[in-house]
Amino acid sequence: MQAQGEAVQSTEFGLIHAYLLDRHGGGRYLDWSEVQHWQPSQGVLWLHFDYSREPVRDWLEQQSDLDPLVAEALLTEETRPRTLPVGQGLLIALRGVNLNPQSQPEDMVSVRLWVEEHRIISTRKRRLLSVGDLLESLEAGRGPRGAAELLVSLTDLLVWRMSDTVEGFESSIDELEDRLLEPGSGSLRSELAQLRKQTITLRRYLAPEREALSRLLVEKVDWFDESSRIRLREVSDRLQRHIEDIDAVRERAAVTQEELLSRNSEQLNSRMYVLSVVAAIFLPLGFLTGLLGVNVGGIPGADNPGAFLIFSGLLLVAVVLQVLVFRWRKWL
Repeated sequence: MQAQGEAVQSTEFGLIHAYLLDRHGGGRYLDWSEVQHWQPSQGVLWLHFDYSREPVRDWLEQQSDLDPLVAEALLTEETRPRTLPVGQGLLIALRGVNLNPQSQPEDMVSVRLWVEEHRIISTRKRRLLSVGDLLESLEAGRGPRGAAELLVSLTDLLVWRMSDTVEGFESSIDELEDRLLEPGSGSLRSELAQLRKQTITLRRYLAPEREALSRLLVEKVDWFDESSRIRLREVSDRLQRHIEDIDAVRERAAVTQEELLSRNSEQLNSRMYVLSVVAAIFLPLGFLTGLLGVNVGGIPGADNPGAFLIFSGLLLVAVVLQVLVFRWRKWL
């Protein structure tokens, strides 16, 4: 088994691992020949496949004894979190946060499961760290003892691994809110937009998963006991808290973005106000200088050596009068 990953037994066939639970919290890996001769009396068999491999499709459709609807659901590329009872089995699709290197958390990783009393078949395309965690607990003898416990444990790990991502979102919005009070926050707008995009995308996937867990809680199958339902209810409550925290982050990001836009608008209005005042002061001065600057005869003071100083003084008086009028009108 790879640390923090999945044990790979047959990459060419597409089998990631075949594990036989001993009903005491542990078990052992099986090779493919042992899988073909497996009997329910031996224990609960967990088969984990990479559904993108063609041999996996052939086996699921032709040799697994699965309903064609179930086989197709285990192989579908795009799936929405859901729970569907088929006879005494459950078809379940779940999603987890993508914690693989060079991946975005909102790029969710999906796992599809067919769960019976004595057999679990799961498929995925990208690696799930939660599966590796579950295998580690089985190797240590502290894992699930049956199909119901394995389903609940995997769901619990998927939700538990969301905690760091949600806490990361909360830390990010705290930092962005603090930076809003600082000058020179040029990149704040784009960072807020990115955070909102991530939270919206993540919530869009988590809301159907909450519905899938709620549906799982009410399904009546003989092998899903009451203790597993109690555990699953706790997992569902934790998922609901994550969704509420994501909603809170998204709302805080929206409020922060609105405040940023308001501050930018105030700064723009202040600058436009200054420009408007300056333009209002210099508008009559420009009119007077333009009027006296025309190149025609009869301009007053054209032959007086002191006319320029007199005219400059009149302009200064005009500026002072305008400032007094602006202050009286409370425009300044």
